Amino acid sequence: MNDGMTAWLPYPPGEVPGLPDGISYQYWNGSHSLPGDPNDVRFLVGPPTPAAEHALSRVLPHTGNLQVLQLLSSGYDGMAPLLGAMPPGAQLATARGVHREATAELAVTLLLALMRGVDQFIGQQAQHEWKSKVWPTLVGKRVLVVGYGAVGTAVAARLHAFGCEVVPVARVGRTSAAGRVYSAAVLTELLPTADAVVLCAPLTKATRGMFGADFLALLKDGAVLVNTARGELVDTAAVVREVRNGRLRVALDVTDPEPLPADHPLWNLPGALITPHAAAFTDAFRPMSIDFLRRQLHRYAGGEELENVIPITQELWAGDQAA
Repeated sequence: MNDGMTAWLPYPPGEVPGLPDGISYQYWNGSHSLPGDPNDVRFLVGPPTPAAEHALSRVLPHTGNLQVLQLLSSGYDGMAPLLGAMPPGAQLATARGVHREATAELAVTLLLALMRGVDQFIGQQAQHEWKSKVWPTLVGKRVLVVGYGAVGTAVAARLHAFGCEVVPVARVGRTSAAGRVYSAAVLTELLPTADAVVLCAPLTKATRGMFGADFLALLKDGAVLVNTARGELVDTAAVVREVRNGRLRVALDVTDPEPLPADHPLWNLPGALITPHAAAFTDAFRPMSIDFLRRQLHRYAGGEELENVIPITQELWAGDQAA
């Protein structure tokens, strides 16, 4: 038991039932004044907001006794510049799995919206125009799911229900219970066969800018690209060119840069559907993250191995993230 230890939580401790005894809990969500001396904190939970690293950057340099930094995001790419502020031996953990269902839900929603022309129907509704034409369906379409972790597998499961031919792609090819998972090394062979691509991959040195002009050019005319992962996976300028000339359609929940500037051409391009990094933020986020934190804190209090611990390697310091 970690008697006398302090944990900072992004929810009022009274709203997190079943917390383990022997730990002093204080509330800090990143947006108000610090509840105490950061040097006392042993277990620090990042704020439940996008770009939580901005709030953490003000605190981490003063947490000399920190043992665990717990993020509420699935990814951790934004933490690389802050790792030097963590004391030696401190663990970094993510909330991988907490966002799986909600992110998969939005990814499929965006894909359906583009395939069935919902974005165009909304524009027609605003103009009071009753126009119809034949739109494609997901039934029988070949969809590449790039990144076959927690979110990717949930996306694939939903797409199977729509009658798609799902082609899962991961950093390393393998055979899973669901069938073959292709290696990212063969993407150049797979992309020309795809009707749609859904990006669920983490941001790493290998995936940063992966979908640049060369990869996008391999997609067939009329293909759809959905990104609910990280904006930096995609070359934004190349996407603008492909959408502007009408060859591809895209739905982006994440962008590079982010937030997307108000004067960016993507906002007004026909064939581009933009959502503001909203995939994980649903009414399910709070109860699911609270349940995860409760389990994680019980492991911590009992001296057990934590979930989703990320090895802090030289590659991570350089901005890498394991696929």
